[in-house]
Amino acid sequence: MSNASPLVSIILPCRNEQEHIATCLESILMQESPPGDFEVIVADGMSDDGTREIVQQFAKRDQRLRLIDNPKGIVSTALNIALLIARGNIIVRMDAHTQYASDYVRQCVEVLHETNADNVGGPWVAQGRGSLGRAIATAFQSPFAAGGGRAHNPTYEGIVDTVYLGCWPREIFERIGLFDEELVRNQDDEFNLRLARAGGKIWQSPRIRSWYSARSSVSALFRQYTQYGYWKVRVIQKHKLPASVRHLIPAGLTLSLIILTPAYFFSSLAANVWWLIVATYSLSVLLVSLFTGGAREWKLIPFLLVVFPCFHFGYGYGFLRGFLNLILRRDFAISYTQLTRTSTGDLP
Repeated sequence: MSNASPLVSIILPCRNEQEHIATCLESILMQESPPGDFEVIVADGMSDDGTREIVQQFAKRDQRLRLIDNPKGIVSTALNIALLIARGNIIVRMDAHTQYASDYVRQCVEVLHETNADNVGGPWVAQGRGSLGRAIATAFQSPFAAGGGRAHNPTYEGIVDTVYLGCWPREIFERIGLFDEELVRNQDDEFNLRLARAGGKIWQSPRIRSWYSARSSVSALFRQYTQYGYWKVRVIQKHKLPASVRHLIPAGLTLSLIILTPAYFFSSLAANVWWLIVATYSLSVLLVSLFTGGAREWKLIPFLLVVFPCFHFGYGYGFLRGFLNLILRRDFAISYTQLTRTSTGDLP
């Protein structure tokens, strides 16, 4: 690796990404170099599936890439460890579940300079394999699943409250600090919230193109959104923010059914309300699935009928579990392992 400091440091957290890491690194190392070139720092959470060996092979072939250890195994610690040794004046965060356009880094740098923003990124665009994977990716872009979040809109350009991945001037981290290592999920949202509160500008541009590999199973999707909902409560608690409507609707729907289902057998009023909620929600899922599948691929419709509820009830259940932790004053990190029945190292 050259002794000269590169303009850009690409930081990439990963753990057990054997299926995705080679394709990801290929798309990174084929990037059009910005003036001053770039370095790639892969912070691995002690993978045991062959990921480390794959990264080491790439590092032998390309001196711009280096592998470092992330003993705690979660994304926030990986990002912070990489940030502490990064040499670039501009930091670009990447993800192992994502492939990147050849001009991704160059566009990040150009948009950063053109907008004078403090963080820039592209839309969060998903792709999937097989009928189920394509259905998950299709639903991922739908406002019905995403709650209207602009990050899921592939054509939106402008100011946002958070952005997929991110590109920052290095000084931002010196000004507002690093990522919150308590957060297993939602560390990006929390960092961007701190940035916005400090007067920073966050900008999304469709010129910055990447393609996220969506989950390939219903159980993985449900678990992912359970985690998002769960850690959102901790972010709200930390910053003393009111929950937005898009966070409360899935939780309210889930809580209503949890309460009304046992009451269904003892109260005609509860039974009527239960049927009203179930019928209204089911009709909404059916209509949106027909419209979404019809616009993209008709054979996805049966899968969408299952996928949309996974987004909603996964997030709602996670949010309720997080809220229960908040009431009972339980430790979020300890309860997280019980919630997911998996180690924190399984995160993307």
